[in-house]
Amino acid sequence: MRYALFLGCTIPVRGQHYELSARKVAERLGVELVDVPGMDCCGFPVKSVSWEASLVFSAKNLALAEREGLPLCSLCNACTVTLVEANHILKHDPELLEKVNSYLARLDLKYNGTVEVKHFARILYEDVGLERIKESVVKPLEGISVASHYGCHYLKPSEIYDHFDNPEHPYTLDELVELSGASAMDYSTKTLCCGGAILGVREDIALKMTKKKLDEVKGKGADALISICPFCSVMYEGNQKKIEKNFEVTYKLPVLYYPQLLGLALGISPDELGFKLNRVKAKDLLAKVSDEQGTAE
Repeated sequence: MRYALFLGCTIPVRGQHYELSARKVAERLGVELVDVPGMDCCGFPVKSVSWEASLVFSAKNLALAEREGLPLCSLCNACTVTLVEANHILKHDPELLEKVNSYLARLDLKYNGTVEVKHFARILYEDVGLERIKESVVKPLEGISVASHYGCHYLKPSEIYDHFDNPEHPYTLDELVELSGASAMDYSTKTLCCGGAILGVREDIALKMTKKKLDEVKGKGADALISICPFCSVMYEGNQKKIEKNFEVTYKLPVLYYPQLLGLALGISPDELGFKLNRVKAKDLLAKVSDEQGTAE
């Protein structure tokens, strides 16, 4: 299985541990993530200003993957929805595709609409498959309880995702979590937004939205919150200390990317999975897994 890897803007700057762990897990499961030169922003940040410009941004990345003859793998929820939505539009609107290609021609590129785009978690669920992952687990994470955070754009809008999973009652990430041997916690705020979408406009409201989930998850005794989106992690991990200070609360709740959790179960060391880059350290969780794995700082 080979995929063109799309990293987007946030991961190389603020989510290097996501990239590290995804690459290690993919390698262990026989998935080749191919770096394609020239890929850049998905177009999400400019969509509200220029829908057409956003399409051109997306189409450039799609064309680069197509030139390599590869489906595209994204690690970010926002990047995924932007690329999938653009792909859907361009495949169903020949005139718009022709217009977008007139811009791509300046870069000696053309998009023919043949690429498939999937989030890495969906690739694990559908293409690698639950059985293969289960067979690859060598160190079940028994005794670990985590809360899965899906994020808004992983499943919505459901029509462009071919109705993968149930956006109102999601379960696929929980199933992936439990393959690791950890327990996926059920909690009432599971489908709520992290607040990141309005952080730059109303930080006070955004942080209250983030706090609501942290309150419940911490109150239920979770060992960690599991994320599959770098900006959701910015909210729950990067802003956790600010929320603790502003609201006079204490969480110290590790926020792990799913490949970090699965990687532990596959027998990959915490250092290889980038645990040293986690802003909220997971010492207690790692200690529960094993004394040997509890050394990551």
